[in-house]
Amino acid sequence: MSNSNPTPTGGSRVPAGATVDEQRVVPTYPEPMDAIPVDAVPASPSPSRVKDLPIDGPVPKLVVAVSFGLLALTFMINAADRQVFAPLLTSIRDEFGFSLQSGGLLATIFTLGMAVAGIPAGYLVERFSRKTVLIVAIVIYSLGTLATTLATGWGDMALYRIISGLGEGMQAAALFAAVGAFFHLRRGLALGILGFAFGLGVILGPLVGVRFAAGFGSWRAPFVLFGLTGLLLAVIAALAVSRKFTERAIGGVGGAGVSYDYMPANAYNRNSLSLAGASMFGSVVLYGFLGLFPTFLTSQLGVSTGDAALALSFVGFGGLFGLIGGWVGDRINQKILLIGSLVAMAIIGVLIYGVQAALGWQCVFAFLMGVCGTGVFFPNANSAIQRAVRPNQVGRAAGLFVTCYYGSAAFSGLLFGALVGWFGWRGAGLLQVTLLSLIGAVILLPVRTSLFNNAHRGAVH
Repeated sequence: MSNSNPTPTGGSRVPAGATVDEQRVVPTYPEPMDAIPVDAVPASPSPSRVKDLPIDGPVPKLVVAVSFGLLALTFMINAADRQVFAPLLTSIRDEFGFSLQSGGLLATIFTLGMAVAGIPAGYLVERFSRKTVLIVAIVIYSLGTLATTLATGWGDMALYRIISGLGEGMQAAALFAAVGAFFHLRRGLALGILGFAFGLGVILGPLVGVRFAAGFGSWRAPFVLFGLTGLLLAVIAALAVSRKFTERAIGGVGGAGVSYDYMPANAYNRNSLSLAGASMFGSVVLYGFLGLFPTFLTSQLGVSTGDAALALSFVGFGGLFGLIGGWVGDRINQKILLIGSLVAMAIIGVLIYGVQAALGWQCVFAFLMGVCGTGVFFPNANSAIQRAVRPNQVGRAAGLFVTCYYGSAAFSGLLFGALVGWFGWRGAGLLQVTLLSLIGAVILLPVRTSLFNNAHRGAVH
């Protein structure tokens, strides 16, 4: 009687007339580990956020649109919540008697909370539901915003700002990871859309905030408005955002037969650390500018608080170019694009603080800073650092970006205020905005885009 050799994929196939013993099922042998794409191996055993969830199949376009739209809206409120403080800083300083340096620190200290939350949140979103992290984060920063109205001095106000930042940092890490994983082929464009939403928040925050403060006769009114809005959006997102969108399995990103062996195995490699370092310098430049630009206009150029808020809103209009900036970043060398944006920010710093032109020109310069800073640098630094790691490490990359980008921003207002005291507005602007932008560009020189995870090197055999 002839015997047949069963194949791994056809263990139950036997020749006709075989005996019962010969019809026993032969076990199917698994593929060797070196034939499994590395991004299919989870970062931790059985991460709970992907357990029993049908997240790898097609998702209806309406579900994607609603989920992504709502999350972008929460990020817009996140941005408005951040930016409402700066144009009200003069009123807050008058009530509490804060110095320019301590007020500048308050304007940006919320980013310290974001920095503290970044890396831990990056690990959380690789192990638990991103949607849950997002909802909890929105509630935290909204409560922190509401608590700001209860402050009696610098210390507790700083604490409430840091708590708000903790929530914003958690939201940012979870949101960037969710969007980066779902739109992996168009990551730059997707994060650019978030930059667009951020730009809208930067526009609305100062304009709505100043109007509410004037209408109610108190700087506290806009904080109540944005805090309650955030809580409402948390409830809506909990009901309407689909886990099929937020929990897209990282293992499904690479596609079958794609190897990432050409990439560094460590998430904290030369590319990711260089991008993180450049993000730190770019953030100090952008947030130092955002935090004290209204004060510069009112104290140095003598414009009104309302006009200063209007000028700051032009940064948001520039940020709307995140759609284009992210789209371009998906198509050209991101290293060159990032270096170009930092050099442009350095030149804009000379125009703002060196020339000290009239209000109309300052609005133009603020718009250009928004284009380069929030429209080009932010979405591309954010997407590039995710591309600098293997797909199963995207959560850690998002957390690293949040920590470095917002951690350095925490003290950017304090640094700018101190530099103004030492060198005046012109000298401070040239040092913090121009010089630090150029240093950030130099830090990007070692980056090798050929080692990014979208530079696929071939199939596994």
